[in-house]
Amino acid sequence: MASSSLNSITFPTSFKETLMNSNGFLSPSVISTDFLKKRSLIFSDHMGLGLTSSSWNDKTPVLTHASNFVSKSMRWWEKSLQPNMMEIKSAQELVDTLSNSGGRLVIVDFYSPGCGGCKSLHPKICQLAESNPDAIFLQVNYEELKPMCYALGIHVLPFFRFYKGSEGKICSFSCTIATIKKFKDALSKHKTDDECDLGAAKGLKESELLTLASIGQISYKTDDDDDDWVRRKNNPPINNLLLA
Repeated sequence: MASSSLNSITFPTSFKETLMNSNGFLSPSVISTDFLKKRSLIFSDHMGLGLTSSSWNDKTPVLTHASNFVSKSMRWWEKSLQPNMMEIKSAQELVDTLSNSGGRLVIVDFYSPGCGGCKSLHPKICQLAESNPDAIFLQVNYEELKPMCYALGIHVLPFFRFYKGSEGKICSFSCTIATIKKFKDALSKHKTDDECDLGAAKGLKESELLTLASIGQISYKTDDDDDDWVRRKNNPPINNLLLA
């Protein structure tokens, strides 16, 4: 009975005005000070329930968006991100980021929210990103960018591509938490490459760029652009995706 009464609590108008800011939302500074001081009085006066601050502990919900907190806690791929880690939102963004990376090592991490192997590996990738601040780590959500992933031939997850300067793609492979040594070895090998790279970053292969352009994922033209060839280019086949 007490719980049903709590749902109908009416705050005094003056108190509600104190809690709300000009936009109509709760003011955090008020909640942490005045609100906590006055809560005992409000509940003790409500319908004779005699509720006091001692019966309302820190776990008592106070006008929070619980659904947002729950969904946030489930988004494992957003946890522990480092300053040199970036979520790719489109094929064009991937192309542009690779093209503007200069001579820095770029690791593209293809993952899916429902991939258990990706989830297990994520904390380790974040740690490696932290210990290698000069490298760029790009995250690609397979579920949100399927057409691009099909065009790039991504058929298994987690999957990684390494790019560096004018060399373009230097290696690619799939690995799990059990075989993470493969990732560490590739990172160690290519980050310590002292060869001076003064050329423009190559990024994706031209054939991949043309395929992405043919399915409307990016805007791309060559010096001798053959529009008829681009229009005739078949969309890449949709193959079954293998999850680690």
